[in-house]
Amino acid sequence: MSEIKVKLMRSRIGCTPAQIRTLDALGLTYREKVKTFKDTPAIRGMIRKVVHLVAVVD
Repeated sequence: MSEIKVKLMRSRIGCTPAQIRTLDALGLTYREKVKTFKDTPAIRGMIRKVVHLVAVVD
């Protein structure tokens, strides 16, 4: 299975509680942090919820 790297580009300040919980579940706790995940539909859905805050890096 392929992997996907996600980087938190914007601050969590001003986010809704649901968005903050999603970022916590992804392990993105501060700006510029990069995490690697397996490319699954669940992870893709979580990224879609906070797409305005994160970037997918190669």
